Amino acid sequence: MAKVRETYVCSACGANTPQWRGQCPTCKAWNTLDAVTVARETRSGVRRQGAPDSVRPRPLRDVSDEGGSPFGTGLEALDRVLGSGLVPGAAILFGGEPGIGKSTLLLQVAGAVAASGRDVLYLSGEESLTQLKGRAERLGVLHERLLAVATSRVEDVFSVLESGTPPALLVLDSVQTLTSDLAEGLPGNVSQVRAVATEVVDRCKRAGTAVLLVGHVTKDGNLAGPRLLEHMVDTVVSLEGDRRQMFRLLRVLKNRFGPNQELLVFQMAQRGLEVVEDPSTFFLGARDPALSGTAVVMAVDGQRPFAVEVQALVTRSYLAIPRRTGLGFDVNRLHLLLAVLEKRLRLNFGQVDIYAKIGGGMRLQDPGMDLALVAAVLSSFYDVALPERAVLWGEVDLNGQVRPVAAHDIRLGQAARLGYGPVLHPGEGRGAVPTVVELQARLFGKSGAPRHNPSE
Repeated sequence: MAKVRETYVCSACGANTPQWRGQCPTCKAWNTLDAVTVARETRSGVRRQGAPDSVRPRPLRDVSDEGGSPFGTGLEALDRVLGSGLVPGAAILFGGEPGIGKSTLLLQVAGAVAASGRDVLYLSGEESLTQLKGRAERLGVLHERLLAVATSRVEDVFSVLESGTPPALLVLDSVQTLTSDLAEGLPGNVSQVRAVATEVVDRCKRAGTAVLLVGHVTKDGNLAGPRLLEHMVDTVVSLEGDRRQMFRLLRVLKNRFGPNQELLVFQMAQRGLEVVEDPSTFFLGARDPALSGTAVVMAVDGQRPFAVEVQALVTRSYLAIPRRTGLGFDVNRLHLLLAVLEKRLRLNFGQVDIYAKIGGGMRLQDPGMDLALVAAVLSSFYDVALPERAVLWGEVDLNGQVRPVAAHDIRLGQAARLGYGPVLHPGEGRGAVPTVVELQARLFGKSGAPRHNPSE
């Protein structure tokens, strides 16, 4: 027996909607929607109709690659991290916290692609057309080839994709706000997200239209919806940062057309997001190297090196249990390194509060920051500033040894290009630091006796 579903049909205009509403979304008439039970058309039945020709095996070398050349997004830096721009038929998932700038960036891309002479369709389930036009005017991306539709039904754009000249780019903002007639429930639930994404990706691949999907994130920072959503798309991009800061980090987590774990730094400006071409020292800000408790780490995210300030404050505690706080990194890393310093350097942190953070609102997961974090804590503990142009990187193990980290040559080359010195790092050669004991001897004297103890 065929599956049945319940839909609501307007008695005035004949439009149907999967949910009851007081007002018809098409003709705006009130109290005209009546429940109707219809047979559901399954996707398996649709696919069987063209199966003999569409799924016939063919040699890969005989497959035509005509029309598969990528086109630019209007931002050269974004084209570089994506691999080679936007590939026709590709599906790219953009995730990020609310208000981080996802819609702003994608509207900029849509306007740039439209300005290059290609048709672009922007589907919004969150904003009205008036709101979209106002935002496009502020960004300066209004163009006759930039089309927009505001709807909550994904089927409303299928006629455009199946037309003789489908758009080169489809922006779906966002996948959690749309519904599909093939699934039950409210927008945003697992069934609806899966159905919407499956329908859109399948039809865009057949039409040769690149699609940019906007996805919401959970409170833990993960993409909302089923994990299947990340496997269905070709590229997964995350837009990160603090909404109270001016910078945004675009991180490529998955990419079938180029390298993953690439990083791009944006700066929020009046006309949208602007690319920071050289973020090497962007996160240092106006730091004062004469102050104690600060150290510079040459961090690497993807293949891009940049200098970041690590800050620490060691002060006398008035609590029964001293406080340990870390911002911008895993606080467990701070606990581990403090235990190593107490064991290997015979320091007493039992009467002091220790606070540490990454400067500029940055968040690091690079294991190479261990050595800089140790140096910042010791600098604040002894109240002695590090050398003005000192830079450090290296992973500290539980025995107090400094171990090599990935991209050592890239870090070393970037430190030399920026004129840093002394450069303290693991391994061999000039500037090599084998243990935290050697680090303390080089920076604060061989005796290791504190010149100033905050616990006194």
